Amino acid sequence: MSDKNFKPFIAAEKTVPEFTGTSILLGIILAITFGGANAYLGLRVGMTVSASIPAAVVSMGVIRVILKKDSVLENNMVQTIGSAGESVAAGAIFTLPALFLWAREWGTEAASVTEIALIAFIGGALGVLFMVPLRKALIVKEHGVLPYPEGTACAEVILAGERGGSRASAVFAGLGISAVYKFIADGLKLFPSEVHYEIPIYKGAGIGADVLPALLGVGYICGPRISAYLLAGGITAWFVMMPLIVLFGSGTILFPAHVSVGSIYAENGSFGVWSNYIKYIGAGAVACGGILSLVKSLPLIARTFLEAVKGFGKGGEGGSRTEQDLPMPVIAVCVLLLAAAIWLLPAVPVNLFGALMIVVFGFFFAAVSSRMVGLIGSSNNPVSGMAIATLLIASVALKAAGQGGRAGMTAAIAIGSVICIIAAIAGDTSQDLKSGYILGATPKKQQIGEIIGVLASAVAIGGILYLLDAAWGYGSPELSAPQATLMKMVVEGVMDGNLPWNLVFIGVFTALAAEVLGVPVLPFAVGLYLPIHLSIPMMAGGLVRYAIERKKNISVDKKKEAVDGGVLYSSGLIAGEGLVGILLAVLAIIPSKIGGAENVGALLSSFTEGLMSEEAAKLVGIAAFALLVFSLLKFSLWKKQKTEAVDNK
Repeated sequence: MSDKNFKPFIAAEKTVPEFTGTSILLGIILAITFGGANAYLGLRVGMTVSASIPAAVVSMGVIRVILKKDSVLENNMVQTIGSAGESVAAGAIFTLPALFLWAREWGTEAASVTEIALIAFIGGALGVLFMVPLRKALIVKEHGVLPYPEGTACAEVILAGERGGSRASAVFAGLGISAVYKFIADGLKLFPSEVHYEIPIYKGAGIGADVLPALLGVGYICGPRISAYLLAGGITAWFVMMPLIVLFGSGTILFPAHVSVGSIYAENGSFGVWSNYIKYIGAGAVACGGILSLVKSLPLIARTFLEAVKGFGKGGEGGSRTEQDLPMPVIAVCVLLLAAAIWLLPAVPVNLFGALMIVVFGFFFAAVSSRMVGLIGSSNNPVSGMAIATLLIASVALKAAGQGGRAGMTAAIAIGSVICIIAAIAGDTSQDLKSGYILGATPKKQQIGEIIGVLASAVAIGGILYLLDAAWGYGSPELSAPQATLMKMVVEGVMDGNLPWNLVFIGVFTALAAEVLGVPVLPFAVGLYLPIHLSIPMMAGGLVRYAIERKKNISVDKKKEAVDGGVLYSSGLIAGEGLVGILLAVLAIIPSKIGGAENVGALLSSFTEGLMSEEAAKLVGIAAFALLVFSLLKFSLWKKQKTEAVDNK
C-alpha cells in the first residue's frame, strides 16, 4: 500500500529552518486574513475556497523575494499555519450564525465573542489532535494510494521556488484589483454590486448577477462543470419553479406566507417568490444532497473508521525527524481536557456523557474527512452533509431526552458547530501533512503549527462574526448565510415541526431526480437554494477556465501554467473582496455626523449619489464586471498566448 521507495525533498537527516519566528508570524497573519476573507465569502455565497496554495505563494513572495531567504520548510510552515484559518472559518460560518439569527428572533443575547472563540478553538484543536495518530496510517502507509490533491499541489507550488516571485504577483494583483473594485462598488456605491431585471412577459421569472470579483474567482476555481451545475439549479428555480408558483398560485395563500402569491409578486417581484418559497425547496434539496453524499460514502466511512481505530496509538515521537509526531500521552490528556471544556462551557449546554459523545463522533468524522479529502480533495469534502447528519441526530437525541425548545436548539447548533469544525480542520490538516511528507517537514512541528493557526483564527472569528452581523445582519441580501440558515431550519424542523414540509419535500424529490439522471446533487442543489444572481457570475469564471482547458495548439505544460495562473489570480480576487468586505463592515458601524450620514460607510456612498440613473448605473456595473473578466483572461489565457508567441520566434 505504501511507496517504500519514496524520498522526501529534504532528507530526514538534514536540518533546515522550519519552525521559525518569521514562519509563525507570517502564518498567523495569513490565517487571520484568509479566515476573515473566507468567512465573508461563505456567509455571502455558502462556499469557501482552499487557502493552502495562496498562502504558500504569498509566503514565497515574502520569504524568498522580500526577505531574500531560501527555505522550503519555512514556506511549508507558513501555509500550514495560514490555511488553518480557512477551515476554522468554514466550520464556524456553516453553523454559528444560526445563534445570531435566533437571538434576533427571540430578543436575547447571542453567544459572546469569547464563547464563539472557545467553540472554534475546541473544534479546531480536536480536529488537529485526532489527525496525529492517523498520520502514519493515512499519509505514510497509503502514500501511493491516497493522492491528497491539494496537499500534493501545494508541495509542487512550494518546490517551484524559483518561480515564486512571479506566481505571488498574480495573487497580489488579484487582491489589489479586487479590493479597489469592491470599494468602488460597495463602498462608494458608484455602481450597484447586484444587477437585477424582472421579466414581465414571463411572470415569476427574473434574472441578474452579483457583479463581484469573488464570484468570478470562485467560478474559475470550481471550473466549468461545477459552475454549470450551480447555474442549472438556478435556472430550475428562477425559470421553472417560480413561474409555476405564480401561474398556478397567484390567488392562493401558500404557507409559510400569510398573503397571496400574487400579492407577494406584485409587491416584491421575483425576489419575493424566491424568499418565501424557493429557499425551502432549496433547503430540502441541499439536505437531501448532503445525506446522499454520506450514504454513498458509507462503505468508505466504515473502512476508514475501522482502519483509524486499528491505527490509533501507532503514532509516536521516536525515529528520525520526519517520523516524529506529538507524543500520544500528550494527545490523550489534551483530548480529555477539551472534552471537559465542552462539558463546562456554557455555550455548549451538554452533560459529561454528551461531551464524550461529541469527542467520539468527532474522531469518527475526522477519520472520515481525512480519508475522503485524500481521495476527492478538500473542495469536495461534504462537511455540510456531516453537519446536517450531526444536527439531525443531536436534535432528535436532545428532544427525546426532554431538552427541547430554545435550549435544545442552541445545544444542537453548538454540538453541530464543534463537529463541523473538527471535520473541516481534519481535512485541512491532512492536506498539510501530505505536503510536509513530500517536502520532508517535521510532523510534530507541523501539528504544533496547525494548533497555532487554529488558535489565531479562532480568536479572530468571533470578532469577525460580530462585526459582519453588526454591519449588515445575517439573512440580509449582503450576508444571506445560506448554510447557517439551512442548519437553523433543520434544527427548528425537528424541534418545533414548523417547516413547510411540502416545499421541503419538493426539494428532496427534485434532488433525487437529479441523482437518478446522474447529475451531481450537491452543486445542483446549492444552485437551486441560492439566488441565480450568484450562479451567473460564477459561470462566467467557469467559462474562462473552459476556454483555457479546451484551447488547442498549446502544450500540456503551458496549459497547466495558464490554468494555475488563473487559479492564483482568482484566489487574490476572493481574498481582496473578503478583506474589503470586512473593512466596509467596520466603516458601517463607525458613527458619523457629517452630512446627515449615520455612519462612515453611508458618508462614503453619499459622494456618488445622483451621478447617474439607476439603469445607467446597472450598465456601468455590467461593463465593470466585463473588464474584470478581461483581467482574468490576461492573467491566464492571454498571458500564455503572449508567452507562446515569444517562444515561437
